[in-house]
Amino acid sequence: MSAAAALPRLRADRPGWTVHTDVLVVGSGIAGLATALRLRELAPGLRLLLVTKDVLDNGSTRWAQGGIAAALHPLDTPLAHLADTLAAGSHFNDPDAVRALVTEGPAAVRWLIERGTGFDRDRAGGIALTREGGHRADRIAHAGGDATGAEIERALIDAVRADPGIEVIKHALALDALLAADGSAAGMTLHVMGEGRPDGVGAVRARAVVLATGGMGQIYAATTNPDVSTGDGLALALRAGAAVRDLEFVQFHPTVLWLGPDARGQQPLVSEAVRGEGAFLVDARGRRFMAGAHELADLAPRDAVAKAISRAMRDTGTDHVYLDARHFGAAKWEARFPTILATCRAHGIDPVTQLIPVTPAAHYASGGVHTDLRGRTTVPGLYAVGEVACTGVHGANRLASNSLLEGVVFAHRIAADLAAGLPDAAEPAPDPRTPVLADPGTVPELRAAMSARAGVVRRGPDLQAALDTLDDLAARPAPAPGLDAWQATNLLQVARMVALAALARPAGAGTHWREDGPTGPVEAARAEFRLSPDGPRPVPLHGGQSGALLAELAAAGIPWSRPHGRPALGDLVAAALGEDLDGGPERIDATSAATVPADQLATAHVVARRAGVLAGLPVAEAVFHQVARGAVLTERHTADGERVKAGQVLMTVRGRTRDLLTAERTALNFLTRMSGVATLTRRWADAIDGTGARLRDSRKTIPGLRALDKYAVRCGGGVNHRYSLADAALIKDNHVVAAGGVAEAVRAVRAAHPGLPLEVEVDRIDQIEPALAAGAEEILLDNFTVPRLAEAVALVAGRARLEASGGLDLASARDVAATGVDYLAVGALTHSAPALDIALDLLPAGHPGPDGTGRAET
Repeated sequence: MSAAAALPRLRADRPGWTVHTDVLVVGSGIAGLATALRLRELAPGLRLLLVTKDVLDNGSTRWAQGGIAAALHPLDTPLAHLADTLAAGSHFNDPDAVRALVTEGPAAVRWLIERGTGFDRDRAGGIALTREGGHRADRIAHAGGDATGAEIERALIDAVRADPGIEVIKHALALDALLAADGSAAGMTLHVMGEGRPDGVGAVRARAVVLATGGMGQIYAATTNPDVSTGDGLALALRAGAAVRDLEFVQFHPTVLWLGPDARGQQPLVSEAVRGEGAFLVDARGRRFMAGAHELADLAPRDAVAKAISRAMRDTGTDHVYLDARHFGAAKWEARFPTILATCRAHGIDPVTQLIPVTPAAHYASGGVHTDLRGRTTVPGLYAVGEVACTGVHGANRLASNSLLEGVVFAHRIAADLAAGLPDAAEPAPDPRTPVLADPGTVPELRAAMSARAGVVRRGPDLQAALDTLDDLAARPAPAPGLDAWQATNLLQVARMVALAALARPAGAGTHWREDGPTGPVEAARAEFRLSPDGPRPVPLHGGQSGALLAELAAAGIPWSRPHGRPALGDLVAAALGEDLDGGPERIDATSAATVPADQLATAHVVARRAGVLAGLPVAEAVFHQVARGAVLTERHTADGERVKAGQVLMTVRGRTRDLLTAERTALNFLTRMSGVATLTRRWADAIDGTGARLRDSRKTIPGLRALDKYAVRCGGGVNHRYSLADAALIKDNHVVAAGGVAEAVRAVRAAHPGLPLEVEVDRIDQIEPALAAGAEEILLDNFTVPRLAEAVALVAGRARLEASGGLDLASARDVAATGVDYLAVGALTHSAPALDIALDLLPAGHPGPDGTGRAET
């Protein structure tokens, strides 16, 4: 049975109608609309169909009150936004995804403005910016005071309606992906509500499918999500075989308007921006419990505030706390937060004169369908964007107002990928999957179980009890197919995966608060799931390292993690930092701790003090990433293997000042050592250039640094000899003595390792013929004079490769190479190369960067 056959699908009739398009976008929030509009800009000839479950503006986007986060203020920077995002996400974030978000974010906001979004303006006419929890700068752009999502949605919907190339189908529930024989997405089945039979199904055939279906908040009894947020896209992707990640990290908005103990369904939230403008939380006794609970107090990240509220409610025996914004006055409430003011008053609360009762409620899913940085899922042809996706931006907890920005930034990335080329339309294969269906009558019990057992506070036994309940609900007889049954099935499948992911992570992190979990530092790793028998698979995050950087290093033969027992760069960096920090990167050096504020940001240049050849720039970059836990922005101005001049800026690094100073020595130790090897190698390579001989190294390397040293040799223009004693057989004089002769030694090697490269070292001319007769593929001529080398070359006459080694120097290198040997082996390249002088120069604020622009951070 194929893998696809093992996966379920919704029980539904075969499609009764079919339409064709190039790209199908499912969802009409900011992510779906931005994908459609940007794709039309980049590839206007493509046919595009946008499907939405309700009307175009009925999704989570229009309920977004606070705003959209981006480094737009002159005193703000993408680096500061990066640091805040990683801190909020407990460093479970994918640093590459966060860098894409913060660096492309300002342009994304400008794109929204160009599409007609009217953000609020300050007195000077610039975009008015405020602050929300977890942000250390004013970077939240808002519209209509507290109606940002509604304004963005309005502008994008107007743009979609004005584009005749975007066809829209409303009131359509996405059912299942159509899969080609190779497992790729070939379209989707739909149910258009109100048209035909209640269980009627149609099909959209497409060359690519983009899921922008929003969240899954309706798996909980109380949520800020609209009724349409039933996890349809996530469940559909699971049934198609896609991997999902980070589902345990469900964010509970800490300040949802408390409407009484029996409130269910979508609840009105009180935006974090209210606290950003100066409101504060108090418990039932009037105590400001956030003071001392977090360094940012009432503006702490959402997970910290939700936990503190839960503790405060437990301590006072209540089911809500209060938000105090009475000091705003009526004018500020009416101008800045008119929507929230009207909502509160509609429920009998006047925040101008009264405390606002608030409580946490399910708000946002930081996890979802696993995608790469171009929005591609693990199913070819299937993309995901927005809340349904897990790009890795949010980590263990979403930083406030990053979600709208993520929707635009990654929508643009998906559009660019699709515009670059689409596959030919594929024929859907026969669908052998087992149909499933849940009883819609079980949904209240499902939500109650998830709220009680998998809410803000979690324990292992409770999570297992939730799973048991969900399994019992799944066993109930299902009615006939239809909208309610399909939605119930999606809710059940998603809820089960969330509970399973939460149970699989015993240590709490971010929004996943395990009260019974281990204490102390939490190892960052993602749990990846598929609907398959193999269950969850942990995916290590490598301590904030850039995935692209790790791939580059691995391609260079310098893996971060340990392969086959060899020392790995991660081990070397940890050991080097441990020497400096007496225990690892969690400690800072005494001087920096005393002289540098903890949150100060800075720019530094990595500068060559002397001319030479560069090697190890990615290694140095990895050190900065490790110390900063990903909260660093780097820009290379040259590349390994390039000749550099004295005074040349090699790389610019932006990060916390303390991190840069802590990483400095370790980064430079690697970089200066490797560049010294490359520089010496280049001198030798230049000396023999044009002779036909090649320069190569030996195993005379610094213990633990062999991979780095050999990479540096390649950067300098040399080639590598064997890495280890197992890579090739090299028979030396001691082996000949031990084996009883060169022929005996060769036969022994051939018998034990038939396919291994075989080399024989000789130190006399008369040893060459026996070595050739024994089958040597390469002969190492040890300490031969130049005339003897010429004689050996003539004797061998191409029957084996020849290497000259021992007693070589730069002055005679060209004469040696001119004899016709194939290689010059120089141990000095790696065992005695002088380090190249390279330094780290910290820049004062406003100092111009290499391009003449002021890029220092303050």
